[in-house]
Amino acid sequence: MNESTQSPAAATRPRLHLMDELRGFAVFCMVFYHAFYTFAFLYQISWMMVLFRFFTPAEPFFAALFIFISGISSLLSRSNLRRGLRLFAVALVVTLVTALVTPQYAIWFGILHFLAVCMILYGLLGQYQKKIPFSWLLVLLCFVLYFFTRPIPSGYLGFGPVSVIPLPEAIYHVKWLFPLGFYDSSFSSSDYFPLLPWGFVFLAGTMVGSPVAAGLVPKWMYRSRVPFFSQMGRWALVIYIAHQPVIYAFAWLLERMGLIG
Repeated sequence: MNESTQSPAAATRPRLHLMDELRGFAVFCMVFYHAFYTFAFLYQISWMMVLFRFFTPAEPFFAALFIFISGISSLLSRSNLRRGLRLFAVALVVTLVTALVTPQYAIWFGILHFLAVCMILYGLLGQYQKKIPFSWLLVLLCFVLYFFTRPIPSGYLGFGPVSVIPLPEAIYHVKWLFPLGFYDSSFSSSDYFPLLPWGFVFLAGTMVGSPVAAGLVPKWMYRSRVPFFSQMGRWALVIYIAHQPVIYAFAWLLERMGLIG
């Protein structure tokens, strides 16, 4: 799942290092955020809880950046459907392992599930979007819809605390709608990225991906400035898939050594 997988047309152009670096920075931040979460909640380490709470307000930004870049990458992929199906299989393994090992922190629809579904949907429907001329107004509309649907867990559509369209309570009790963002108090997922509102961030990325795939970007974006983040970005999905088991293994080792626990 090297993120460098490109379509034949994209492979003929120089690599867009800025995109790799932004994706690498996002996954770097998310890895450390999840490490803080693990040590704070599983091992009750107070200073890790301080770090976790400090970085929590920034977490949606890291996630949005990662999702947005993934949307752009969909225009450079040979087969989004194949990538999506592979990633969904990995996401199901993550669900199975977390449900068995740490059931109280099971992941039912995390960012891997979300990205897999988005890739599959784009693989099936992307051909129709490509017929729509690129417009920054459409990209802006996607972000407006993201903020408009963000209050769904609070029972309405709107902006921040302002309710514009109240949603029927019954829809939140339909158990299988949690991938869309509708869930009741019995649902819990330690990593949760529903299609609403996050799907609009991915969609915005696919729209921006059109001029990127056509090479209509400034030349400075092709230059590498932070090789560390660039390499992380090329292997972002692999790193993201592997980081949680590595964190758990490291925590287990520290516990066996008597340093935590």
